[in-house]
Amino acid sequence: MTTIQETTPAALTLQTLETPAAVIDVPRMQHNIRRMQDRMNALGVRFRPHVKTSKCSQVVQAQIAAGAAGITVSTLKEAAQFFDDGVTDILYAVGMVASKLPAALALRRRGCDLKIITDSVASAQAIVAFGAEYGETFEVWIEIDTDGHRSGIRPDEAALLDVGRVLHEGGATLGGVMTHAGSSYELDTPEALAAMAEQERAGCVLAATRLRDAGLPCPVVSVGSTPTALAATHLEGVTEVRAGVYVFFDLVMHNIGVCTTDELALSVLTTVIGHQADKGWAIVDAGWMAMSRDRGTSKQKHDFGYGQVCRVDGTVVPGYVLSGANQEHGVLSREGDADPDIVSRFPIGTLLRILPNHACATGAQFPGYHAIDPHADTGTWSRLHGW
Repeated sequence: MTTIQETTPAALTLQTLETPAAVIDVPRMQHNIRRMQDRMNALGVRFRPHVKTSKCSQVVQAQIAAGAAGITVSTLKEAAQFFDDGVTDILYAVGMVASKLPAALALRRRGCDLKIITDSVASAQAIVAFGAEYGETFEVWIEIDTDGHRSGIRPDEAALLDVGRVLHEGGATLGGVMTHAGSSYELDTPEALAAMAEQERAGCVLAATRLRDAGLPCPVVSVGSTPTALAATHLEGVTEVRAGVYVFFDLVMHNIGVCTTDELALSVLTTVIGHQADKGWAIVDAGWMAMSRDRGTSKQKHDFGYGQVCRVDGTVVPGYVLSGANQEHGVLSREGDADPDIVSRFPIGTLLRILPNHACATGAQFPGYHAIDPHADTGTWSRLHGW
């Protein structure tokens, strides 16, 4: 029987790494970036990638080089980092609270074209009061709830116009509306995804229309999630799209149906450190501290446990998953019946790569990525941590 260990160029490159390690397949990443940007270009909208997935300067620069217009961030620390890298057009897509306004002000005073969002009268009042006190005109977008998944004001809700008036009459710049159809992650057919993309589009456009009909400005209509961005058939009335996890993809996206495992660009390099032969287990040094606790595939049509097992060259080993995880130990096993040949198939010292359920969560476990590209000298790319 041949073992899983391979001596391909990728394997030889990875031999020197301490495990566990986060690995980016750069050609796959570049393919994903081109795929999304080409689609947005074809649909005639600006694309503003959400960089919370990678939190990595090299990845963001690749997205901008492909044609991205601005970025979306989930923390003000991200905004500061990428502004220092030269990105000026930044949307902070988390509801603003008064305690974070000084940090937002500092960024704007440094020249960052930072947009902030709100979905309540109370937050809008805090923004305009702070702006008046410090002589700053914040650009604010109103978050719209188009699917009942998370935050936002419903498109037909009276509060939409109340918030719009507070901002506009209070001296802020009412920049537009934005929404995120997070419930698209619960779908797995092209028809359902296309319907959700249209629901997202139509709801956000309706909100914009109501604001304009009330005499309020609404230049930007921003929608997006990776599934809906790839499923939308048209984007009439939309000015820009946001998506994040597409840059790496992951097993949740694979189950949804928007990518293949061959497009997953992030993996975790791990080493086989032991066995429980009677149980059909190989033990690896990637536990939940490496993979994260995210079990996003557990309620989908294919449960991958904590991740899909791959050879060190990145090719999938069908039927083998990381079925369990302690803090620093992962349990590798075959789906279904236990493998009686687990010891000879995965000898101690074997290097493997594990595809993650949720690329954002797995990436967050590491201070940096080891970038692999057969055509370029890449090395380690740092990843931003914290808030």
